Amino acid sequence: MKRLLMALLGMLLVSAQAHAADAGASPWVENEAGKVRLVSATNATGKAASLHLGLHFQLLPGWKIYWRTPGDAGYAPKVDWKGSKNFGQATLFWPAPKRFVLAGLQNHGYSGEVVLPVDVSLPTPHKAVSLKAEVDYLACSQICVPMQAALALTLPAGPAQPTELAHLISRFDALVPGPGDLHGLNVESVEAVGQGDDSRLRVTVSAQSPFQHADLFVEPAEVANFDAPKLTKSADGSTIVLDAKVVPGTLTRPLLDGPLTITVVDGERSLEKVVTPVAGNAAAPVLDEAGSPIWAMLGIALLGGLILNLMPCVLPVLSIKVLGALGHGGAELRHIRAAFLASASGIVTSFLALAVLAIAVKSAGAAVGWGIQFQQPWFLAAMVALLLGFALNLWGAFEIRLPSALMNAGGGIAHHTLLGHFLSGAFATLLATPCSAPFLGTAIGFALARGPGEIAAIFTALGLGMAVPYLLVAAWPKAAQALPKPGSWMVRVRQVMGLALAGTAVWLGMILGTQLGWLGAAESAPSQGAIAWEKFDQGVLDAQVAAGKVVFVDVTADWCITCKVNKAAVVDRDPVAALLKNGSVLPLRADWTNPDDGIARYLASFGRYGIPFNAVYGPKAPHGIALPELLSADDILAAIRQAGG
Repeated sequence: MKRLLMALLGMLLVSAQAHAADAGASPWVENEAGKVRLVSATNATGKAASLHLGLHFQLLPGWKIYWRTPGDAGYAPKVDWKGSKNFGQATLFWPAPKRFVLAGLQNHGYSGEVVLPVDVSLPTPHKAVSLKAEVDYLACSQICVPMQAALALTLPAGPAQPTELAHLISRFDALVPGPGDLHGLNVESVEAVGQGDDSRLRVTVSAQSPFQHADLFVEPAEVANFDAPKLTKSADGSTIVLDAKVVPGTLTRPLLDGPLTITVVDGERSLEKVVTPVAGNAAAPVLDEAGSPIWAMLGIALLGGLILNLMPCVLPVLSIKVLGALGHGGAELRHIRAAFLASASGIVTSFLALAVLAIAVKSAGAAVGWGIQFQQPWFLAAMVALLLGFALNLWGAFEIRLPSALMNAGGGIAHHTLLGHFLSGAFATLLATPCSAPFLGTAIGFALARGPGEIAAIFTALGLGMAVPYLLVAAWPKAAQALPKPGSWMVRVRQVMGLALAGTAVWLGMILGTQLGWLGAAESAPSQGAIAWEKFDQGVLDAQVAAGKVVFVDVTADWCITCKVNKAAVVDRDPVAALLKNGSVLPLRADWTNPDDGIARYLASFGRYGIPFNAVYGPKAPHGIALPELLSADDILAAIRQAGG
């Protein structure tokens, strides 16, 4: 009897868990193309006058469904809500489509997984809702098959809590094209060229970061069908011209006769805009193609690497740099040059190692970003051991004796081998990676959004930029030769510098303890008068913005020193802190101390792969306004004013 009761209890628990997992979702309707269901962002109606839903499609490999404007053939999904109760009006939203060719026809739609977000108004808020959706859609593989699905979902009255599907809906919400300001996209001009079947639409678009694989979709379909556009880039890739020809026989009126809706898609960024074309010159030159955005980005990477030398993350290894420079006082010029070249080589090699790691992680399909190695306990443990070893060495606890072959190869420069200078450069690079810097984030974002070749090139340029001070001394070694000669006075300097390294080891050890659960949670309860940060959640963010609230998002980590500088210098001080404390602005904090794919995806939606990252949302900026890596009160206040209207 006891075993029977335990078995029944287990079955009830499994049933309860399955019910909880499917809360806010209708049962799947399956067919030969895949399956579809109706999902909700909340588990009840709450106090809101509307619901946020989604049509969730999971298509089998090779199958596709259509966008609202399907292209040369096909039709978009249609939904009949007849029979729903406490149901007002439904608005269907369309994530940016992809272009695919089927039987020689240009079509626009989706494959794999897609959610079509739906907003539903409620005639009687606070009451339960019964939803019935008859979905009619066309699914295509080698052939096209009309599909129907009858979906039903009931949401009770009562307090509304986000479901496990809220994030999924929000992820596809972010892919619905908007005005383009979120992604820094701007339509510069729209021109109609030619007449009749020779008509073309020429759209010029600019961006804050280089374009990758842009596409253009033109509506309404009743005006004309368009071929895939011809793409021309500027030398730095920040401006493109999309030239789309009308499919012969489909033009129903001149392109100049009325407004058109254009949708520009470039990866996960997009824009949608209603435009009225102006007459363009068919012979007018377009953009200069004699260049590649990689060259401009390599220059940005060099500058970002150089500025990284001034960031606070490099301060813990200042002792290595200072002692390295002081050790060359009065030395021979050739020895000074060789030592600084070895340090520069260590920096560049370390950046190349980071590039190889980034390529491997990206190829494995995992989240990739700048400084993510500090999320790994084994890396932190290794850094703590190395820092303590360096500190003890500077305090004279022991001396590291290398094999004589290495000593001879190194040349014995002020008791340091060339290998030692090489390793000090590599070590400085590893400890600098928790920091972001102006231009660094732009270069990293460009690299990680591309292939292995671009990643290797950009990381090499970053390494060369950080190595510039060493290369300058190698070019003019007399600058180091003029320093005071080493003597007994350096013992005190070594002791002070050892304290800096030991302090860094303690800091990293505390982060390691937090990650392993030895020191409790990373975020403690706020003290009296401090900012009451709420944990970042995409569903909470969307709900607050929809309710007209201004929201400040802070993505940070315990190992991010630049984040701490931003916090101490700007965020935790008035006037910014006053707004975050008095309820005028809701503060949300995303802690990236440990790996979190959700935070990584959130950063990637802005084209960012490192922290610090901050954004401001509001009624006038529902997609968010990204802020610079180094914050200022003026930047934050301006974004808050813009977001709040």
